Amino acid sequence: MSDPFRYFNSSPEIIRLAVMMCVKHPLSLRNVEDLLSERGIEPHIPVFDKSNRTDGTFSRADFADDRERDAYVCPAGKPLQKHRRAFAMPRLGVTKANTTLYRASQRDCGACALKAKRRPNAPARKVPRSIHEAARDKARAIAKTEACLVSRRERKKVETLFAHLKRILRLDRLRLRGPSGARDEFLLAATAQNLRKLAKPIPLPAPIMAA
Repeated sequence: MSDPFRYFNSSPEIIRLAVMMCVKHPLSLRNVEDLLSERGIEPHIPVFDKSNRTDGTFSRADFADDRERDAYVCPAGKPLQKHRRAFAMPRLGVTKANTTLYRASQRDCGACALKAKRRPNAPARKVPRSIHEAARDKARAIAKTEACLVSRRERKKVETLFAHLKRILRLDRLRLRGPSGARDEFLLAATAQNLRKLAKPIPLPAPIMAA
């Protein structure tokens, strides 16, 4: 039986450990943002936010985030809290989706004049907050900088080439085995892309009309 690690420079122990960690602890985009933030690296990563609503009700951005009190404040000035009473055993309040729910008081929502924009079909409004929201807020702030806009434009140039390879040149999988085969195959595909670019500026000859 051939050695499956013969084409890699790292030792088999390192490769096995990396594969085990990837399978056991899969990283999501939020985890990547959190890890980069801890190491002082600016994550130029788009943040996917689905909290904006189009049905006329309040979005999460309409609620003020009060980190000092660990609560949200609704447009009517009422607080949304994680817990409204003390527990003998402290509770984290983290859901399976790695979010913390901040709930408003049913008494405040019932007598509120903005009930139609709050959530008419629910007795009280709740706002979810990701446990990685601090890193996501930092990524949102970095996304507005000029450096992030420049890196986004440069990233599109590379992503467009890979999309062209997959969709136009049908390079959805590699036919050659090993790193050297993959390098040769990508070199041929990049050569084909460059030839297409060189051929585009050349004007087509004028059609010859039949006598």
